[in-house]
Amino acid sequence: MATQTKREATLRLTRTFPASRERVFRAWTEPEALRRWLSPETHETPSAEVDLRVGGAYRIGMRKLSDGKASYVTGLYREITPPEKLAFTWRWEGEPEHGETLVTLEFRDLGGVTEVVLTHEQFPSEESRDGHGKGWTSCLNKLDTCLRG
Repeated sequence: MATQTKREATLRLTRTFPASRERVFRAWTEPEALRRWLSPETHETPSAEVDLRVGGAYRIGMRKLSDGKASYVTGLYREITPPEKLAFTWRWEGEPEHGETLVTLEFRDLGGVTEVVLTHEQFPSEESRDGHGKGWTSCLNKLDTCLRG
């Protein structure tokens, strides 16, 4: 009997930021910092809840600037190794068709700047991966602006 293997789409982005690993890591883990940048440039982030421990949950609210429509992403922390690595699940509330995915961040010290390697995997489709790629790129642009400010 033949079996089909579901092919999962993976997104990988690499970005360098003008800040220490510790500062960049905090930007990903502190609610106040997350509210400043973790949403696409067409959105704002009115809420960020973080229980930073393995098995702890987070919930981020993103609101579209054009119409005020809010979306929420939630997940659980799988790995926390400050300031080197962070891994967490990612699930959109109210959108079960997207399923649960996994985000892994590696923070690399390049002597005064930090390289972040973002791997977001287990997407149900290439379309979902590509949409998240646009969103993450926009978020990382905002993070870069925050870290320069």
